[in-house]
Amino acid sequence: MLKQERYQEFVNYFSTHNPDAQTELNYSNPYELLVAVILSAQCTDKRINQITPALFERYPDPETLAASSVDEVFSYIRSVSYPNNKAKHLVGMAQKLCDEFKGIVPEKIEDLVKLPGVGRKTANVISSVVYNNPAMAVDTHVFRVSNRLGLTSRATTPLAVEKQLVKFLPKETIAIAHHWLILHGRYICLARKPKCEICPITYFCKYFEKTHKVVG
Repeated sequence: MLKQERYQEFVNYFSTHNPDAQTELNYSNPYELLVAVILSAQCTDKRINQITPALFERYPDPETLAASSVDEVFSYIRSVSYPNNKAKHLVGMAQKLCDEFKGIVPEKIEDLVKLPGVGRKTANVISSVVYNNPAMAVDTHVFRVSNRLGLTSRATTPLAVEKQLVKFLPKETIAIAHHWLILHGRYICLARKPKCEICPITYFCKYFEKTHKVVG
């Protein structure tokens, strides 16, 4: 199967079976999503959703977070991965958001990555989820699943994966395709033991073709 055919099958399947895919992080505005995504690095969405209600109640906006101390923020996020660094990033992010962007989460990737704790992946999440831009955030799930399906080839870095996906996906599907890949990786195409036996898209999966060759 040609790469373009795999992309077509990928879009056809998920646009039919999961047309409303979205992030599993709980948030009510762009600021809350930005905080949640920063916290979610190398941590589960489930854990982040457990700690953010109290965090958002204490810091309902960038101004209150910017005025806080790293130690106090740490006390709210101590159960997440790397809480010391993330507490510093959150306070620094809020201060810069207030100082340079009037407390408004920016839309452009080049502005978002200026914020402490915001790398390209996080910036792409905000750009696509909040502003519905054709941005592709590549996390471990997206990296793994796109390679296994055969959507990417010889892509050894997140940026290389991002560029290939953006190149071949229809522009209007790029934002939601990010969620399709993440959710499929989270629940079906697991890292150590993919659930090929229950996967509904093995008919266009390159990994399945290689690992389930019929002999004889």
